[in-house]
Amino acid sequence: MALTQNQTRGARAAEVTPPAAGISKGMVTLFAATAGLSAANTYYAQPLLTSIAQTFHVGSGAASWVVTAGPIGYALGLAFLVPLGDMVNRRKLVVAMLGVVAVFQLLAAAAPSLGVLIVAEIVAAVVSTVSPLMVSFAANLAAPEQRGRVTGSVMSGVLLGVLLARTAGGVIAEFGGWRLVYVVDAVVVAVLAIALLKLLPSSQAAGEKLGYGKLLGSAVSLLREEKVLRLRTAYGFFSQAGFQVLWTSLAFLLAKSPYHYNEGVIGLFGFAGLVGAIAARLVGRLADRGKESVATGLLLSSVLISWGLMVLHGGSWLIAILAGIVVLDFGVQGMQVMNLSIIYRLRPEARSRLTTAYMTLYLVGGIAGSAGSGWAYASYGWTGVSVIGAVFAGLALLMWVAAEAASKQRRIAYNPPQQLTS
Repeated sequence: MALTQNQTRGARAAEVTPPAAGISKGMVTLFAATAGLSAANTYYAQPLLTSIAQTFHVGSGAASWVVTAGPIGYALGLAFLVPLGDMVNRRKLVVAMLGVVAVFQLLAAAAPSLGVLIVAEIVAAVVSTVSPLMVSFAANLAAPEQRGRVTGSVMSGVLLGVLLARTAGGVIAEFGGWRLVYVVDAVVVAVLAIALLKLLPSSQAAGEKLGYGKLLGSAVSLLREEKVLRLRTAYGFFSQAGFQVLWTSLAFLLAKSPYHYNEGVIGLFGFAGLVGAIAARLVGRLADRGKESVATGLLLSSVLISWGLMVLHGGSWLIAILAGIVVLDFGVQGMQVMNLSIIYRLRPEARSRLTTAYMTLYLVGGIAGSAGSGWAYASYGWTGVSVIGAVFAGLALLMWVAAEAASKQRRIAYNPPQQLTS
């Protein structure tokens, strides 16, 4: 029997509206773990660059392209795969993407040349965009009053995956070489895909049914139509650029004098960024309480301060480096949660496309930061890296100041002070 227009709208509304109870803690944990393991795929290489360079007899600049491959592939996946979350069954999409990740991580492990390794990592990164799918998926299932907390919790999983990937990569490589890192990852991802086929809820896309071409185009339209999305995307661009500036060159800094650390020790520096996962949960709660403006200013300021710490003594002061990593991760990861919590309020039926619009440019920022960092370190050392990181942080902070000033002017225009009468 055919549905009337009103019935169809009602069905769509029911799909968009989450269950009254929202999403359970157990399911949030599953989503966070999946998002974290998926995000980790593009970060294992960071502490391995020195060994990769030695294996293929290339310099640090060429080896750093293994790290740059991650953001390139991730940006492609965000642009062309993540929008499908608003179109197809999300469970099947997630499982299929993880299966492809496993195949190409095995190819990376067997790569006979640097070029093959880079290509394998680009493709693996394309399908590692399961992470943003899981964030938007969780936001769809969450009740409105818990959405910020749920987003923060799943993002905590992403951040833990990113940070612990560096540690795990370094430790595994120390015992079995860098190729073993990719073998282990392929096995873990394959097991995860099988488990999710049974555990994930089946969730069909909500909202208007669009063809693939229109679906991709609508993500661009969202950027054009939503001013808040544009502003938050700009913050994300500069934040991720600074994040990649640090982690692309940090391994080179720590491998030389005065540190001379091996891969296992370099990987342990990922633990210094665990505070970012704590920030994600706290910031999610602030977003639910409407405190996003002040929190944004504090988070962006902390990123700029972090570069002031890390440049002290030309990067030879370990305490300053550790403190800078902690502060930078707190600011960058807190901004990520704040940005996503805010943009998910805009169009409930288009959260995957909102994620695409935001995260694509977020990753473009990562590409810019990673490429700029590799060049700066090869040309000017750690001081050059710190200057580039500070420039990205400063631009984001200036944008926030300008946005706050414009917002204040609008409030004054809408609510002019009353004139005193005699």
